[in-house]
Amino acid sequence: MTETAADPAGTRPPLTLVKNTATPEPAPADPPAADAVVEAVDRPDNPLADWLSVPDAPVLPAWARSAASVKANAAAFGRLTWWHTQYHGFRVPKYLVKTVLLAARGFFRATMGLWPTLSAQDHTATVKALRAQVKARPEDVDLATRLQMAHFERTRTRRWRFGAAAAAVAAAAVGIALADPALQAGIAGAVVTPLAYLGRGKETHLLDQGAPPLRVDMSAQQLNDALRAAGLLKSGRANEDEKDAPRVSCSMGPVRDGRGWAVIFDLPRGGGKTASDVLAKREVIAQELGVDEIQVIMSRVRASKGGNAGRVSMWVADDDPYLGKPNPSPFATAERFSIWDPIPFGQDARGNRIEVPVMWQSMFFGGLPRRGKTFTQRLMTAAGLLDPHVRHYVADGKGGADWMPMRAVAHRLVMGAEDDAIEALKAMLAELLAEMERRFAILRELPTSICPEGKLTPDIVQRYNLPVIFVTIDELQEYFTAMEKEDREQVINDLCRIARRGPAAGFVSNFASQRPDAESVPTKLREIITLRYSTQVVDRASSDMVLGKGKAAQGADASVLSEDHVGTGVLVTGPASYVTVRADYLDGTGFALLCQKGRALRQAAGQLTGDAAGDVTAAADASGVKLPPILSDALEVMRHSPRMFTTDLLAGLVNLDEDVYGDFNAERLASELEAAGVKRTSKQVKISGTNAAGYQRRDIEAAVPAEILLAHG
Repeated sequence: MTETAADPAGTRPPLTLVKNTATPEPAPADPPAADAVVEAVDRPDNPLADWLSVPDAPVLPAWARSAASVKANAAAFGRLTWWHTQYHGFRVPKYLVKTVLLAARGFFRATMGLWPTLSAQDHTATVKALRAQVKARPEDVDLATRLQMAHFERTRTRRWRFGAAAAAVAAAAVGIALADPALQAGIAGAVVTPLAYLGRGKETHLLDQGAPPLRVDMSAQQLNDALRAAGLLKSGRANEDEKDAPRVSCSMGPVRDGRGWAVIFDLPRGGGKTASDVLAKREVIAQELGVDEIQVIMSRVRASKGGNAGRVSMWVADDDPYLGKPNPSPFATAERFSIWDPIPFGQDARGNRIEVPVMWQSMFFGGLPRRGKTFTQRLMTAAGLLDPHVRHYVADGKGGADWMPMRAVAHRLVMGAEDDAIEALKAMLAELLAEMERRFAILRELPTSICPEGKLTPDIVQRYNLPVIFVTIDELQEYFTAMEKEDREQVINDLCRIARRGPAAGFVSNFASQRPDAESVPTKLREIITLRYSTQVVDRASSDMVLGKGKAAQGADASVLSEDHVGTGVLVTGPASYVTVRADYLDGTGFALLCQKGRALRQAAGQLTGDAAGDVTAAADASGVKLPPILSDALEVMRHSPRMFTTDLLAGLVNLDEDVYGDFNAERLASELEAAGVKRTSKQVKISGTNAAGYQRRDIEAAVPAEILLAHG
C-alpha cells in the first residue's frame, strides 16, 4: 500500500510510506526457496527499512522550493541592497577622512619598521661583537677604527641604494604631479589602500556596521515563544530553554513570502491544543511578535492540502498590508463580462487576486458608514452590467446618488424609503416571486437533456430568454425601520424566499445594511445568505452579526479593521473559509460609465426592459442630451409618484444631494423648475384626500425634449 501526504505549501517532496500487504505465514523449519521468500521492508533485519520508511531529504533550501519564494527573497535582497547603498553612500565623506587617517597611521608604522634599514644601522653579529668590545675598552683606538671600517664596508651599498630610492621617489612625485587627474587618483588609491590596511587595528573598521531596521524579524524561536506566551505551549516548569520543552514543528519556514514571513507549523501532540485554539489567540500572538493583529494572517491547513487538526498556516506582514493606493477594478476598462464567471473582487494581504463566483449564491454586505460598503457592493452589480443577459432589480433605502446611474439599466429601480417607495418595493418583490415561480414551472417541463440538474444554464438563458436576475437592495435597515410590523414581516419572508429558492432559477441576491443587528437585518434572513462581507464594525458581536455566529472566534473578525481600512473587509465564503480582502476600487464616475455601457449592450441584444426602457432621463443621457440637473433630479425623486407635495419633493431632493439642495425652499424650487421649462398645470395637488402645494410628474416630464419622449416614451 502506498500513501502520500502532500505538503500544503508545495515546498517539500511527498512523504511515501510503503507497507507489505501480504498475509505473513509461519516460518518453515527449513529455509524456503529464494523465489518463495517475501521480504517486508519494515522488518528490523532489513537493511533498507530505514531508507525506505523516511521521506527523501529536500535538495533545495526552503526559500528556493517555489517560484513565489524565490521572487520574494530576490525582492527582499534587492531592497536590502538598495538600503545599504543609501546608508553607505551618505557616509562616503566620513569614510574618506577615516581612510586618510588610517593611511597616515600605516605610513608611520611602515617608516618605523624600515627605519633601521633607512638609517643604515648594522646589526650583524660581527659588528655587535666589535661594538661590545669598544664599550668595554674605550681607550683602544685600533679597535674603534676596526669597528668603523667594518660598519662602513657593511653599509656602503645601503647608502647608494637609499639615495637611489630617494631620487626615484622624488622623480615619481614630480611625474605624478604632472600626470592626468584620473591617473593621479588611481596612483593615490594604490598607495593609500595598502597604507590604510597597514594602519588598521583589531577593532578598527573602515565601514560603519549598519543594519536596516527590520519591522518583523521572525524565527522559529520567536514563534515558539509567542505560542508559549499565548498559553498554547507548555512552559516546562519555568525552564523554557530546556531541550525537552514542547515546541512546534515547522513543515515550512519561517521563510520570506512577498512582503512578509510565512510559516506552516504543527502543534505538538499531548498538549491538548488545536489549530482552532491558535486562530482564537491571534491578537495575543501578534502582540508577542511585536506586530498589529491586522498583520497576522492565519488559517487551518485542511486534510485536502496535507494538513490536520493541529496544522496552521501563518503569514506575518512587514507592515499593514491593506493600506496604500487602491487597486482599480478591471471592470473600469472592460467591455463585456459573463456573470457565469467568477467576479474579480479584490486582493488579499499577499497581493493574490480574489475572485468570487456568484451564480447559485446570495450575498450580504455590512459594516459602518463611510467604510466603502456600498462601493464594494456595487462591484458585484457592476459585473452584471457588462452581461446583457442579466436583468437588474435595484432598491436603495437611502435614495441617494450611489445607485442613480442604474436607471439606465435597471428593470426595476426603487429609490428611498418613503411610503410610495415602500409600496414600490413590495410590488417589486411580488413581481420577483411571480417570475421565480414561472421559471420553476418552465424548468420542470424541460427535458433532462436541456436542463439536467433542474437549474438555469447559459444555454437555457439564450434559448428561452430567461436572463439571470440580479436583485440588489442597499440600506435594508431603512426599509425595515420605516415599515409597519405586518409589512416588515411580509417583506422579510419574501426576501428569504428569494434568497433561499431563487438561486436555482437564476436569481442572485445582493443585500446590504449599515446596522447589522437583529432588528435591521433579521437572523432568519442572514442565516441563509451564503456569501458575507463586512467592513469595519465596532466589536466582535457586530462582526458575527454580519459574518455569522462564532466567525470572530475562528479569526474572521471585522472589528480589527480601523477607520483607515476604507474598502477593506472580511469575506466569508463558507463555514470555515474566509479571507480579508482589499476590494477593487470603482468610483461613481466609473460606475456611471459602466451603466451606460450596460444600456448599450442591452439595446443591441434587445434586453433593455422595464423602468430603464421608459426612463426619460436615462434616454436623454444615452442620446447625448443634457437635461438640467433640477429636472432629472425631480423626476428621480418622483419616480414612484404621479404627484407629490412640495415639502416632500424638497425633502427628497435634499436626501438625493444635500450639498446642492440643502438651501432650497419652495420659492427657489419653483424658480429653478420654471427656468428648466416646467409649466405647472396646477399649483395644488390632492393626495389621500389632502390638498396642498405640489407638482404633477407629467408637468415635469413635459419639459423633456419631445424627440426623446417620442423615441423612448
